[in-house]
Amino acid sequence: MRVSRFLALFVCAGAIAGCAVGPDYHRPDAPLPNHYMEQGAIARQHAATTADLAKWWESFDDALLTHFVSLALEQNLDLAQARARVTQARAALGGSDAALLPSGNVSGSAARAYQSVETPTGRLLNATPNYERWGNAYEADLGASWEIDIFGGLRRGREAALADYQASKAGVVATRLEVAAQTADIYIAIRGLQTRLEIARRQVGVEQELLAKINLLYDHGLAAEYQVQQTKGELARVRATLPILQMHLDAAMNALDVMLGSPPGSYRAELAKAKPIPATPKIVSLGSPADLLQRRPDLIVAERHLAAANARIGEAISEYYPKFSLSGLLGSAATVSAGNLFTGGANQAAGVLGLRWRLFDFGRINAQIKQAKGRDAEALAAYRQAVLRATEDVENAFSALINREEQAIVLGQGETSLARARESSMMAYRKGAASRVDVLHADETLLQTSEARAQAQVESARAAVATFKALGGGWQPRNFAQPS
Repeated sequence: MRVSRFLALFVCAGAIAGCAVGPDYHRPDAPLPNHYMEQGAIARQHAATTADLAKWWESFDDALLTHFVSLALEQNLDLAQARARVTQARAALGGSDAALLPSGNVSGSAARAYQSVETPTGRLLNATPNYERWGNAYEADLGASWEIDIFGGLRRGREAALADYQASKAGVVATRLEVAAQTADIYIAIRGLQTRLEIARRQVGVEQELLAKINLLYDHGLAAEYQVQQTKGELARVRATLPILQMHLDAAMNALDVMLGSPPGSYRAELAKAKPIPATPKIVSLGSPADLLQRRPDLIVAERHLAAANARIGEAISEYYPKFSLSGLLGSAATVSAGNLFTGGANQAAGVLGLRWRLFDFGRINAQIKQAKGRDAEALAAYRQAVLRATEDVENAFSALINREEQAIVLGQGETSLARARESSMMAYRKGAASRVDVLHADETLLQTSEARAQAQVESARAAVATFKALGGGWQPRNFAQPS
């Protein structure tokens, strides 16, 4: 009769265990527009689509840039930390899985004791005929216990741990995207600084030659002193840019080394030779703002944190209800000889149905539930804010890309016109229709425009990097629903 009641209770517990207290999670609606404001302009300006979002850095057609990005994705220490966090979250998920299953243990002991006869127990035993003060005790047991998750607290905990694990996996992807974008951005900055240094050195040469010609004219009374001083001042201005540009170049090279997980100076030899600024690639596919929810790993992280916070509400609510547990023991105990273990008379067994209920602790449970709901509300606001920030990133990146490309095109046209003007002034100088000073002034103006165009090219390429990053490029979207 008692056994049947026990089995009935066990069956009922299993049936009820399909339910879990607390709110079930549903991904909330995100405040997303139907399309990007600059989508039409990007489509017109980038009609020839060549870039692949999955490996967008290859679209810059720069072998060294691709090489450095690949190295960064292998060696970067921020990425190593993110991967280590996945290991930690996977272990936490394993712990929550184990909490749902029965646990078992094997224990054994062998003891030999000498009884005092100066204690009440010892005096009583000493009065027994043939009492032996030495005694032995042997025991071997197999125990098991299981908390029956009737109200789903453990399962809600497991849901939270799974969501945290999924968030950590998406966090690796987010860090990977950040590392690739920063590496490409630094590399482009290095090439831009090298180009600007070369132009600045040429400007110094032109200004020095111009100063020599102005001094010569001044010595012959053909130029005013203010012209000499003005040229000296311009030469000093251009010279002053050289150490600043070199300082920024050194800092950028050091930053690239750190991105690659190496001490500063490790890859400087590979970058010593100046190369052209990578050309801005075309964008292959913009998608829609709704696609960001799957492409942007930071949004996946925020959404999974929200799912974890929601599950922890149910975990907290489950503390309102009693906790039931089953435990059992099978073993053998003997006090004379170890050889008596596992004989019929030495066998022992026990079965326990446990109950734990925080019946007079509801005030503290209420506080824990409110905390869980507060964290859930915070995670919801953070998720919606992240979505808004993502669309802002895309719009800003599109605007920068369109306008920086236009700036580079206009400056390129101006550079072409000034190059022709310089050729014309050189031809006039050879025919005696213009002075060498006129030619040098043409060189000066051309180099200033070239320097501005180099900056525009750098910013255009960096805007392309920002666009790829904002769109969530750099990985293939996959399902984070199951652990792996």
